[in-house]
Amino acid sequence: MHEVKVYDSSGNLKKIISVKALTKRSDQQIQSPSLYNKKGRKAKPMGKVDEKALKIASTS
Repeated sequence: MHEVKVYDSSGNLKKIISVKALTKRSDQQIQSPSLYNKKGRKAKPMGKVDEKALKIASTS
């Protein structure tokens, strides 16, 4: 993972998000993904994997 540079609309550097902060954020997202869902979207349920779809995808 690399640091992320955030710019404003005029092209000036606004902030730099460090690798440590990004790693922390991704760990939090794995632990509780509902915190990062956009409003109006429902979380996708973790269901069984469709074996037919897997076979079709693996043969392609």
